[in-house]
Amino acid sequence: MKVLIVEDEPKIAGAISRGLKYENFITEVYQDGNSGLSAALGDEYDIIILDRMLPGVEGLEITSQIRQAGIRTPILILTAKSQIRDRVAGLNAGADDYLIKPFSFEELLARIRALLRRPADTTDNILKIGDLTLDTTNFDVRRGKKRIKLTKTEYGLLEYLMRNTSRIISKDKLIGHVWDFDADILPNTVEAYIGSLRRKIDKPFKGTSLLHTYRGFGYKIGIKK
Repeated sequence: MKVLIVEDEPKIAGAISRGLKYENFITEVYQDGNSGLSAALGDEYDIIILDRMLPGVEGLEITSQIRQAGIRTPILILTAKSQIRDRVAGLNAGADDYLIKPFSFEELLARIRALLRRPADTTDNILKIGDLTLDTTNFDVRRGKKRIKLTKTEYGLLEYLMRNTSRIISKDKLIGHVWDFDADILPNTVEAYIGSLRRKIDKPFKGTSLLHTYRGFGYKIGIKK
């Protein structure tokens, strides 16, 4: 999952980025409002973590412009402003959650996972399609009762596909959400990882195949009707 972090305090931005990478997220960090706004409007993210007080464009204005552009990506605002009117202003601008500094990384991570949760597709932190389950808390993947061991990249691919079961996901979109933005990844690299993932979640099991290729378009996970 791909996270945009806009935070002008390098130590905070770095700590958040390192912590999220350890939890298998992909992060992009910007330290001023103008760059953060350009990134939010020009690319696609799964969640945006946004400091309120930024040089250049401030956080609430960034939030408003993101929403005016029709982008529905969850936004979590970080701020030292703790009064109720400040929290209300952030939520009214279009933010989905508001976290007061100082905060623990554990609480930040819990709030991120709550924002990423889709009630129609998940139970708590469990993603489920047929008999395939993925626990986003402990990175446990199972088909039926059998545990499936995945690499970090395979896990990232599977999680992103399972969070987007209604869509065919192109190779470019997978590259953007699963690999670091500065990684030099070729389309055939994606094919290789998809093939490896299929050999682990589909081929050893009898019954319905879950990972499907749509030639010229991309990939989709789900039960074909």
